[in-house]
Amino acid sequence: MSGHWHVGDVAPAGFWEERYAGEERVWSGKVNRTTADVAARLTPGRSLDLGCGEGGDVLWFARAGWDATGVDISPTAVRRANEEAAREGLADRARCIAADLSTWTTDERFDLVTASFFQSPVALDRSQILRRLARQVDPGGHLLVVSHANYPSWVPVEERHSEHQFLSPDEEVEALGLVGEGWSVELAETRSREAIAPDGSPAVLDDSVVLVRRG
Repeated sequence: MSGHWHVGDVAPAGFWEERYAGEERVWSGKVNRTTADVAARLTPGRSLDLGCGEGGDVLWFARAGWDATGVDISPTAVRRANEEAAREGLADRARCIAADLSTWTTDERFDLVTASFFQSPVALDRSQILRRLARQVDPGGHLLVVSHANYPSWVPVEERHSEHQFLSPDEEVEALGLVGEGWSVELAETRSREAIAPDGSPAVLDDSVVLVRRG
């Protein structure tokens, strides 16, 4: 769940459903590379992806041996994710749920909760959601948050709205408020990756990466 649209005071459910329903496919279907690089170091178990979209990360986790669950506010995105899981024969260990994370709760426990580019141009109580669902991580498990660290270089300056804040890794750790409550920081860094701008030119994107472990 991410983007660079400035849409003002719009209801999240309507915004994201219109976004997905208006296009045949919004994302590539591939896992976020930074998420995959970090998660590959962890022992597979039960994972939960927040704002899973069309399920690219969830499917990658399932292929890698995880029992993977995803949640997204858009029924269209979730339907596409579950259809792809069925096509790949992964429905037994990859499932996505259509729900509003601001109110969604679960009694399930997880070894890893991920939030990849869990950023939104419409209302999103992001830190509250991350803190609340981090409680579902079992001792020894992890919370992984990968975020845009800045606007892409191709976004015009006049479209870089001052009310949108990008947190540094250290600011992300502070916003989570988990350290001192039995959690420890294993990663808090900015990583750069190569990308292609909309005009086809090469570009570099910066990602904020935070991995915390529950003791």
